[in-house]
Amino acid sequence: MTLNAVLSQIDDTLPEALDRLMALLRIPSISTDPAYKPDCARAADWLVDDLRSLGFDASSRPTPGHPMVVGHGGTGGRHLLFYGHYDVQPVDPLALWDRDPFDPAIEDTPKGRVIRARGASDDKGQLMTFLEACRAWKAIHGTLPGRLTIFLEGEEESGSPSLIPFMQENAVELHADLALICDTGLFDSKTPAIVTMLRGLVGEEITIKAASRDLHSGMYGGAAANPIRVLTRILANMHDGDGRIAVPKFYNGVTELPDAIRAQWQNLAFDHARFLGDVGLSHPAGEVDRTPLEMIWSRPTAEVNGIWGGYTGDGFKTVLPAEAHAKVSFRLVGTQDPIAIRDHFRAWVTAQLPPDCTVEFKSHGADRASVMEITDPAFEATRAALSEEWGTSAAYVGAGGSIPIAGHFKTYLGMDAMLVGFAHDDDQIHSPNEKYNVESFHKGIRSWARILDRLM
Repeated sequence: MTLNAVLSQIDDTLPEALDRLMALLRIPSISTDPAYKPDCARAADWLVDDLRSLGFDASSRPTPGHPMVVGHGGTGGRHLLFYGHYDVQPVDPLALWDRDPFDPAIEDTPKGRVIRARGASDDKGQLMTFLEACRAWKAIHGTLPGRLTIFLEGEEESGSPSLIPFMQENAVELHADLALICDTGLFDSKTPAIVTMLRGLVGEEITIKAASRDLHSGMYGGAAANPIRVLTRILANMHDGDGRIAVPKFYNGVTELPDAIRAQWQNLAFDHARFLGDVGLSHPAGEVDRTPLEMIWSRPTAEVNGIWGGYTGDGFKTVLPAEAHAKVSFRLVGTQDPIAIRDHFRAWVTAQLPPDCTVEFKSHGADRASVMEITDPAFEATRAALSEEWGTSAAYVGAGGSIPIAGHFKTYLGMDAMLVGFAHDDDQIHSPNEKYNVESFHKGIRSWARILDRLM
């Protein structure tokens, strides 16, 4: 079988693949810091050269920020677009790193060999699994595995300000039958996963004002409105006694899990006691009639992320503050409308204000949830390919966080996305001593070869 030949090629050339990844990891492509702008361009150029060596017609495309890398290659079969990002998070605090974050190395750990460097897991190691699968395929077949578009971003870690305009301006060129995203992880160390649900996000900042200045609590306490007391009362009202969110119409668009997905999740045997115990907790705090997996993957949330006001310095100051502030985020699911959620929340807060108090709101973004259409045969084909490689039945899973690019592909390019990744929960992405398991890199390459064999 030619697939077996490709898999053997991957095994035999793993050292060379690791060398290429190390070369990319040495480039400090930190997108948030203008000082690293030349390095981001250098990373983009490195990837263009690598894609060209594989036979892609590739180029670095300028944007107002960091370049996009776009490559086209291969013919026939279903047209697939692969997305990844080459930029990385800052490395601060540098003192907590055990080695130079841009001097990658392979280390032996109690849990196996790991690649230690900034970007090893998020997302350079992940994106290179796909390119290495293409390399092995071409070495055996002489051609790429079907019609492919590669789309690599350089601003994912800094909010992707250039992404949507670029997608809009190049929609015809970028459109494909299906997008593949490798920026997620395994369910556990041996269970591969396909993410089919991504929660959306609404961020709101609230400022409640009362008196024209801070007041002495001995002179005005009891008689004057206290914005902190008003704010905390409103925030406390956000959930009822069963953990449900009390904002009117909040649950519009929230759908129930399909029975097949619910059964898969139950078979995952998620250990919620260990999940919470790892962070010093023991009792699920969300909706009382939902499992912990449902709470973090398929249910909406409302959380207070920060609250401040009055005097918070050393010592004590008996003051009634003139203002109180909070930051609140909502994770959305299904077809919840983020703009409607924001409007309902603002109206709900305003209706609870007592006399002498006013409120101001500041938006911090509003994105819809993404729900993948798993009736596409590509999803079951991919699940079978992953199951073969890992020796464990692959699962359709949700993700508690948000990956906006998946929704952007649907909104701006009219195409669905499939998210497959090989990261571990302990990869310490965005933190010091980030790592990526050598097994994840190796089996990730093999997984993509199996997936491409089934999809093309």
